[in-house]
Amino acid sequence: MLHALRAAAVCLLILLITLIGIGPMMIMGLIKALIPFRPLQRVCSVGVMWIAETWAEGLKTIFRLMTPTVWDVRCDVPLGRDQPYLVISNHQSWVDIPALVEAFNRRTPFFKFFLKKELIWVPLIGLAFWALDYPFMKRYSREHLEKHPEDRGKDLEITQRACEKFHDLPVTVVNFLEGTRYTTGKHRQQDSPYHHLLRPKSGGVAFVMAALGEQMRYLLDVTIVYPEGRVPGFWHLLSGQVSRVIVDIRGRTVPPELFLGDYANDPEFRKTFQAWVSELWRDKDARIEELRASVSRRSG
Repeated sequence: MLHALRAAAVCLLILLITLIGIGPMMIMGLIKALIPFRPLQRVCSVGVMWIAETWAEGLKTIFRLMTPTVWDVRCDVPLGRDQPYLVISNHQSWVDIPALVEAFNRRTPFFKFFLKKELIWVPLIGLAFWALDYPFMKRYSREHLEKHPEDRGKDLEITQRACEKFHDLPVTVVNFLEGTRYTTGKHRQQDSPYHHLLRPKSGGVAFVMAALGEQMRYLLDVTIVYPEGRVPGFWHLLSGQVSRVIVDIRGRTVPPELFLGDYANDPEFRKTFQAWVSELWRDKDARIEELRASVSRRSG
């Protein structure tokens, strides 16, 4: 009963701050869409991001006051709000999103995700994503592309058009390389060579790097670990059943040549890029093992 009451209170507070912020955000988003005056559009973009960051700070405050969760954020590089970042992360739960908010909000530019097109129809949240210029992706299956080869390359075109909006203001682009949340069933189905990760998908991050070029030269490698052993759902977080979340951030240097190749059409470059991503993922797998072991030693 206590867990249910806590979750209900947290949900109501989140709904309250969302309703307060969504109106002004929509107004600025509509002005930006309807008035093609670039300086005004830039002002609206800054205003929309300020509202989103303020909402995120409210979210952090709610979780800190209403739940016992300890956000153990570790970072080996200084962060700044005046430069763009590319963030790559493992993905296990919806709790990953509040973890990234806790780690990056108002420490880096407000972050953007590449989202499934269907999410634009989610009440309130979809409108907020639209106002924030989150890029909505339409993914095509292999079967679809075999029947409709004219759709090949459209993902790259959408990525490039979305990234054009990122040149005016610094942003933090977040990419979950696994493309889906980790489960033991998916891990088994993929026959993943990693102990704690699914196989990474290199295409999305390659397209982002190609579209943004060396503007996106700061790579942050994020590893999220739930040291309790089980991966919590969002309900567990809302109801106060998550004691600690580790967010480990490491700065990475990206080889300059990885910004210059054609991932879609150059097999040799694609092989080189995939090898680089595989090495990152092997290091991340080992890092998860190391972080879990350190928690076990501490508790023991």
